[in-house]
Parts: sequence; structure tokens; C-alpha cells
Amino acid sequence: MPGKAAIRAEAARLQAQLAGAVGGAQAIEADILQPAETLLDLYGEDIRARAYVTADPVRGERMLRPDFTVPVVQMHMASGAEPARYTYAGEVFRRQESPEPGRPTEYMQVGLEVFDRADPAARDAEVFRAIAGALSPLRLKAAMGDIGLLAAAVSGLPLSEPRRAALMRHLWRPHRFKELLERFAGRRPAPPARRALLAEVAARGAPAVIDAAGPAIGRRSRAEIATRLAALAADAAEPPLPGRELALIDDLLTVRAAPPDALSRLHDLSVDMPALEPAVERLSARLEALDAAGVDLDAVTFEASYGRTTMEYYDGFVFGLVAERAGLPPVATGGRYDALTRQLGAGREIPAVGGVIRPALVLELGGGA
Repeated sequence: MPGKAAIRAEAARLQAQLAGAVGGAQAIEADILQPAETLLDLYGEDIRARAYVTADPVRGERMLRPDFTVPVVQMHMASGAEPARYTYAGEVFRRQESPEPGRPTEYMQVGLEVFDRADPAARDAEVFRAIAGALSPLRLKAAMGDIGLLAAAVSGLPLSEPRRAALMRHLWRPHRFKELLERFAGRRPAPPARRALLAEVAARGAPAVIDAAGPAIGRRSRAEIATRLAALAADAAEPPLPGRELALIDDLLTVRAAPPDALSRLHDLSVDMPALEPAVERLSARLEALDAAGVDLDAVTFEASYGRTTMEYYDGFVFGLVAERAGLPPVATGGRYDALTRQLGAGREIPAVGGVIRPALVLELGGGA
């Protein structure tokens, strides 16, 4: 593994290269200690499993920076002019479930973020070309996807709003997403404890069940508990998702081909899933922009399910550049996160796309100056 001094030097080289590739980019920094509340609000308690969290007696719960995108978005939405391009370099910190080789708890990231309302497809191509161009000597494998395709498909399913919202929350958790789909289609029973609770509510009524549970412990009021029980009962009474819809989602998630072939397959799927059409048109415009930017699409693999386990704030275009060597994480990842700017913008929003490179892996693979 290269030493820290070499990694920092490579990070500086890559940052300068990214700035030169897009033009007008501003070099910025972000605090290492970030407010934990922001990330917990975005991702829920799941983030605790991957981040280092501490408590400050004055500032409250703080988190060692797990990435740069969220603090950069916060900074831009608070005071940034439009359009804007930023580059950065610095350490990020991620807890690992096991001490696997190649998965450090602290490593350097170099990144590029673009905030621009004009021509999102062209901005996607701009960022991908800049990141891929900085890594071109390494001959990495490129993969692309689009979280917006699955989100569009879910939006068109004949489901109640609570069920649709549950699926949207778990787009980035493939196992949980599949479990929910199968349960909504009647192919997987609800948990036994839930079935027993609903049977008791149906037989005795919610007030009696709440009374029998004993004194209230925690923050939920009786009214909130009753509302939750009513929501569970309504969910249980909802008709199952037709098997045809389930099969179409499965077909969507198995699309994996060269981008032009994938686009053709997605156009076919949109005949049976009209909700897909806007997302497919955005993908078509993006591929045209990538081609116009000189990206060799024949060297790229498009996967409809790409990025669903590691890129939780991306809501559209996603990409990664991976080495042939087994066991290494992606050398670079990125994508579009328009919804994140809306969540952090206090009423404002702006289309945004970005990507990050891991300079230590660049050096390990024989790249660098």
C-alpha cells in the first residue's frame, strides 16, 4: 500500500486534473467533524453501522466525515452561486464489518461536484468524462446504471401510497426491496408477530389491545399507536400486486448490456410499463451526450440495478470504474443526486452530479505521475 505522502501527492495531481477537465472549478474543503443529525435524518440509523460517531458537549452528536458530497451540498445550498463546479481532496472515514484487505477505515478521496440547471445529460457526460479521463491510463472497466429507472417503475405500480413509499425507501437495499415486492404480491407472508397482532386487533379492537399491553413506555402516544395499527390493518387488506407487474420489475432489474442494446430493451419494457418512458428518454439523451463527449460506449456496461447497494443518495445516473484485479473496491464512483439538494436546500434545489476517485488505488494499480 502506498504511503500517505505519496497518496496526498497523487490526490493533489488528480484534483488539478479534474479542475482542468471541467474548467472554472473551485477547490474547497469540508470539516472532518460533521453534524451527525443531518446524515441520520437522510439515511436513518443504518449510517451508524458505517460511520464513526461521537458526542460533543456543546455541538451535540458529531460524525467523522464519511464522504464529501453531503457537506459540499450543504455548503453550496447555503451560499453557492449558480452554476458551480467544485473539486476537493481529503480523508473520509468508514467503519468496516470485518478487517478485509483493501477495505481501510480511513482513506483519501478526490472529487468533483457540478451544480448546474442547464442540460443535465451534458453535465452527466461532463463529469463521467472528467473522472474516466483522469483514470484512462489504468484501463479500468466502466459500468453505468440509472436509479431513476427503478424509481419510475415503482411510481407506476398499482399500489397504495404507503406501499409505494416503502419500496422507494428501500431502492438501495436489494434484499429488502425484493422481500417487500414479494410480500405485496402475496408470495411472502407478513411476519408471524404482525399477523398475530392484527388478528387480535380484529377480534378485540385496538383500544383493548393497547390497554392489555400495559403502561406506556417510550415516546409514542396512544393515538399514534392506534394510527399505526390502523395502517397495518389497511396494508393487510390491500389486494396483492399482480404477478405481471412483479415480472416486469424483475425484467427491468436484469437488464445488463452495452448501453445501446440496454436502451433498446428498456424501450421495449416501457411499452408494458408506461411510467418508465420519461426515465428512458433521459437515459437516451444521456447516451447521446456521452457519445458527443467522446466516450466509447462500446467499452461500457449498462446495468439497470447498478449502484443499488452503495450509492444511497443517488437518484439518477450512477457509474463506477473498476479494476480487473479481484477484491479491490471501485477506483471511482459517482452519479446524480438532485433529490439530495432538495432535502438539504431549505426550499431550494438544483440539479447536481459528481464523482470521487480513490488515489491510493490509482497508485496501487500503477497509475499516477
